Amino acid sequence: MKLALIISLLFASHAYATGMDEKTTTLADQRELALTIYNDDLALVKDQRKVGLSADTNRLAWRDVSARIRPETALLRNINDAAGIRLLEQNFDYDLLTPQKLLEKNVGNSVTVVKTNPVTGTETRETATILAANSGVVLKYADRVETGINGRIVYAGVPDNLRDQPTLTMTVIANKAASQNLELSYLTGGLSWRADYVAELGANDTKMDLNGWVTINNQSGTSYPNAKLQFVAGDVHRVSEQLRPEMVARGAMSVAKVDSANMAQEGLFEYHLYSLGRTTTLNNQQTKQVALLTAPQISVRKTLELRGAEYYYQGATGDLGQKLKASVYISFDNKGGNLGVPLPKGIMRIYQKDNAGNAQFIGEDSIDHTAKNDTVRLKLGDAFDVYADKKQTDFQKVAGARNSYESAYQIILHNAKATAVTVSVFEPIPGDWSILSESQPHIKANANTAMWSVIIPAEGQTSLTYRVRVKY
Repeated sequence: MKLALIISLLFASHAYATGMDEKTTTLADQRELALTIYNDDLALVKDQRKVGLSADTNRLAWRDVSARIRPETALLRNINDAAGIRLLEQNFDYDLLTPQKLLEKNVGNSVTVVKTNPVTGTETRETATILAANSGVVLKYADRVETGINGRIVYAGVPDNLRDQPTLTMTVIANKAASQNLELSYLTGGLSWRADYVAELGANDTKMDLNGWVTINNQSGTSYPNAKLQFVAGDVHRVSEQLRPEMVARGAMSVAKVDSANMAQEGLFEYHLYSLGRTTTLNNQQTKQVALLTAPQISVRKTLELRGAEYYYQGATGDLGQKLKASVYISFDNKGGNLGVPLPKGIMRIYQKDNAGNAQFIGEDSIDHTAKNDTVRLKLGDAFDVYADKKQTDFQKVAGARNSYESAYQIILHNAKATAVTVSVFEPIPGDWSILSESQPHIKANANTAMWSVIIPAEGQTSLTYRVRVKY
């Protein structure tokens, strides 16, 4: 076994040393392409191609791979005959061909410098050796050394390790000469996806039409034609690793409007997998959107909330603020209708039509991965017409009790709207606490929070007062 391995490695070294003809495979050989894209700059690429190989040792150049490929994850296999090939060596050539790189790769080599007489147009050729190519070029001629290029350089060829696009080169031993059905799979950076949701809230704030989109961003350095797309929703653990910097900049947005029925969902381990029911082309430097879900007329709840803080229960503070805005939230249950499916994390943007029928943006919030039957809660902003004035009216230490304090508060809630509103007032109270007196009954929302539901009449105000004892 060891002898066979040594012989195989010798064959591989011989293949490169003797300049064995390189077999190149491109997108023209592609038979099937599948992408599984994760949330956090990661994708699994499965690229199937029909490639003609010779018997024994082959040098294979697999072009059109991602510029952000993680070569240590690459796996080449024969789909029809697992024992039909053996992979001995692979190299990822990501040093791409540019005039500067071509100059740097030829340091120490002889080149031809062509100069043109600006008056007569006559060209002269002279041989020179490139001595250096850092921050300029240094050329050694037969009788002198010059810096800079007064003309153009002609090279004998392109070095083998300098490619015009990212290429994975492999040394492969095939059992026989034939066309092989090969699949190259690898992990890559530069591909990511997120969920984006667009919703239109009805005029009475109780119904909402929701549309979800998968937004895919391709900054991987290559395009993926007619690819099957799948998306994993969930937090997949990865070992922290420094990837190569992105080689390209953000590109244009392309919106592919498709029926959300084309998106299938299934469980995968402890995650969720979404599969697009058709192939699509994902170009380099492109952001593409495909439909995820459509859920018309879902029931929503709008709430106005005023939230306090713990600090003023620990000492005398007096005035606690004027015109404190009530925050506006809407929430809905992920069940019923066309919902009741896992919702990937993303941003939900809400619109509402004005009196003229034009949709206006009224707020956005992010959601985490949301399971079936869970509640989605969104903060849209702060109310314009509903606000509060808050002050501490008393603070004293309880006589004869250690670390016990009493304090009293007044919250005047204002409503400038033409209709009555209800505001939920949340007060986080530290330590062991009890309400001694109050103008309206509270409920204990959790161990350290008291909550009052306060009705404010149209164009009016309501005063909430309470006294609390806290023991630390």
